Amino acid sequence: MLRGLMMDEPLLISSILKHASQNHADTEIVSRTVEGPIHRYTYADCALRARKLAQALSRLGVREGERIGTLAWNGYRHLELYYAVSGMGAVIHTINPRLFLEQIVYIIGHAEDQYICFDINLLPLVEKLAPQCPAVRGWIAMTDAAHQPQTTLKNLLVLDPLIEAESGDYSWPRLDELTASGLCYTSGTTGNPKGVLYHHRSTLLLSLSASATDAIGLSARDVVMPAVPMFHVNAWAIPYMAPMNGAKLVMPGSRLDAESLYELLESEKVTVTAGVPTVWLSLLDYLKKNGRRLSTLKRVVVGGSACPPAMIKEFEHYGVLAQHAWGMTEMSPLGSFNALKPRHLAMSTEDRFKAQQNQGRALFGIEMKITDGAQKDLPQDGKAFGDLLVHGLWVTKGYFKDEASTPIRDGWFVTGDVATIDPDGFMTITDRSKDVIKSGGEWISSIDLENIAIAHPEISEAAVIGANHPKWGERPLLIAVKKQGATVTAEALLSFYKEKVAPWWIPDEVVFVTELPHTATGKLLKTKLREIYRTHLWTSSTS
Repeated sequence: MLRGLMMDEPLLISSILKHASQNHADTEIVSRTVEGPIHRYTYADCALRARKLAQALSRLGVREGERIGTLAWNGYRHLELYYAVSGMGAVIHTINPRLFLEQIVYIIGHAEDQYICFDINLLPLVEKLAPQCPAVRGWIAMTDAAHQPQTTLKNLLVLDPLIEAESGDYSWPRLDELTASGLCYTSGTTGNPKGVLYHHRSTLLLSLSASATDAIGLSARDVVMPAVPMFHVNAWAIPYMAPMNGAKLVMPGSRLDAESLYELLESEKVTVTAGVPTVWLSLLDYLKKNGRRLSTLKRVVVGGSACPPAMIKEFEHYGVLAQHAWGMTEMSPLGSFNALKPRHLAMSTEDRFKAQQNQGRALFGIEMKITDGAQKDLPQDGKAFGDLLVHGLWVTKGYFKDEASTPIRDGWFVTGDVATIDPDGFMTITDRSKDVIKSGGEWISSIDLENIAIAHPEISEAAVIGANHPKWGERPLLIAVKKQGATVTAEALLSFYKEKVAPWWIPDEVVFVTELPHTATGKLLKTKLREIYRTHLWTSSTS
């Protein structure tokens, strides 16, 4: 083999911030802080504080490969942790604070987090977690000395004083590019959440590919605001793409209400934003009710769950292009993006609008295919539908500490979705092979909800489906059969869920029936239930 004569440089996350500080030093990072004020500084400032933070974590005894958890919103301190933790060779583990308490406890224990860094408005949650997470060495409040929280936590540290005590005279280590860099857990499967462990190489390659014009496509002329939280699969890689391309970065903090987002969109002259449909439905409603316009926004990236067709049209009314993105935690998360080809632009308005509604085509670095029940490949004709499988440069090959349960088939990851792929490579998800519900971009397990209902002493059988909802996309609807002579009410049955799951997991309504439909093998026939009840919540919530 004749080897090429090119410099051998590992693909490292630290190189992104180094590049930004050298080539986009004065580009702003703007954050709405949990303390209240808007914070502004530059990529050069961020790079210095990240180096100091790496020094501080080293002084605390953090070593390569150890996990550092975060319970935090989108803000500049969280961004610094992204780079300091991964850059020093440790693993940044972003935790969704909206999960049920027991799930968070499990995740922290399974990840073996050494320290947990948290935004101070999440202190009540942390105080509940700490007694159940004795292996955590310290809880680091992401604030300054003036806002140090009053708490009974015994092992509390404060982030800014730790950073301020360091010099910043720190060189990022030259790591192997396959060194683990990030850890995210998915609750899209039944049972305990599964950990997906990213490395530097996968993150760099995803960020490069997603920076292409036919993907999220950021530039130094853009102002980008990730409305998707940084604990949602690293905010879809925007915290890496923005500095990589020199885009101004606007961080909305914990305030994702329409009025707060609109204020930032306009005051910071945002050109690109990204988030789940629930956020954009609220924004569009706010714009309509208050007679507002969008003066600088050009593109909205919609992911997490299907983008309602009406949303695409409404954004078009404001001169904004809404583009569908699709992926999974197991895909770091981006797999496809809806960017039309030249032939689509020549179509009728109706046909072009229809083309905008699918999940798009694979990014460079990702392969997709569909297979039938016999695991044979199906044609990309836009008609055949089957199980969607993916393979690529940033797709997991095994869950953290649980590789045996990973749905890998002949080197391909089985997504659990059913889809079609057309001759242009555009993929459309038609169904889910698992009955997982997506509500506002969050996964809810229908099986877990069914098991709780069946545990009620007066319920003999139950099914939970995702029913259409005008705000959340989908919400769980419980369809239950009472035991003979039972008198349980819908209110009592829903109350039975309290303290067993997160509040937002609890079904919106209960429909009592005398029997549930079954297949010939005795399985619940959920396709029939969806036919009957898919619009049940939409009707009741809009009537």
